[in-house]
Amino acid sequence: MDKATQTELEAAAFRRLVAHLGARTDVQNIDLMVLAGFCRNCLADWYREAAAEKGIEISKDEARETIYGEPFAEWKAKHQPEATPEQLAAFAEAQKKSHG
Repeated sequence: MDKATQTELEAAAFRRLVAHLGARTDVQNIDLMVLAGFCRNCLADWYREAAAEKGIEISKDEARETIYGEPFAEWKAKHQPEATPEQLAAFAEAQKKSHG
């Protein structure tokens, strides 16, 4: 497989992941962090970092809007309730395992 085809396939997989996360608003970022070690905000950060490597400046808000499909504050107000004590405890435990 040539490099251009590989890049096209990777881009298609990325778009599918973003669309999947967009459709699964029931899955909270904190739960993603506990189970997978990354969340939508991480994905936005990686997107912004990739742009910076190419000399393209994208703000944190612009990157998040790319991932969320709308301004983050709007998405958060619609779909992200405050984390429960159980979620916070699970997150703290996951952080210990991954950073300990």
